[in-house]
Amino acid sequence: MYIPKHFANNDTGEIVAFMQKYSFGSIVTSANNLPVATHLPFIIEQRDGDIYILSHFAKANPQANRLDNTVLVIFTEPHAYISPKHYQKEQSVPTWNYIAVHAYGEATIIADTEGMLQLMEKSITFYDTAYLAQWNGLPDEFKLRMLNGIIAFEIKVTDLQAKNKLSQNRSEVERKNIITEFEASADNNEVMIAQYMKKG
Repeated sequence: MYIPKHFANNDTGEIVAFMQKYSFGSIVTSANNLPVATHLPFIIEQRDGDIYILSHFAKANPQANRLDNTVLVIFTEPHAYISPKHYQKEQSVPTWNYIAVHAYGEATIIADTEGMLQLMEKSITFYDTAYLAQWNGLPDEFKLRMLNGIIAFEIKVTDLQAKNKLSQNRSEVERKNIITEFEASADNNEVMIAQYMKKG
C-alpha cells in the first residue's frame, strides 16, 4: 500500500485494535493472474508476538482452494470526503480521509474438527455472545453438519501496513475546520473521522 511518511501508523497495538473494531474485511488472493476477493468477518488474535487472522469460507467458494500463496486481508472504515472549503488557500483540491490496514500473510487450513469448533466458538463469543449458550446446547450432529459446509483457516501475518490519512499534512487551522464540521455531522463516518483526527 502506498503510504506517505506522515500518514504511516506503526503502532502495532493500535493497528490490532482497529482490525478488531472493524473486523469485517476483504481477503484477496490471485487465480490465473486475476485478483479474487471475498468479504468476511474475521477474528484477530495475538500469540507469542505474532498476529493471526481467522475466518472461514463457504465450502462452495472456489477461493477456499486458492490459499497456497501469500494472501492479503484489508480492513478499512471509517472514511470521509474532505472539501477544499476547509482550506485556507482557495486554489486547493478535494481529498478523502480514511484509515486502512493491509495484512499480508500465509494461510493454513484448519481441518480438524476440534480446531473448527474452537473457531466457531471464538466467532460467536466475539460477534454474538448472547447466542453462545444456545450454541453450546445444540446437538453435536448439527454442529458437524454445519462444519461440513465450511473451510476454516488462519493467517499468520508476515507484513502489517497501516495508513491513517487524517489531514496530517494540513495546517492546524484547516484540521480544526474539518473536525468542527465533522463533529456536528449527521454522518457517522464523518463523526468517527473527527474523533480519529483529534487523537492525532
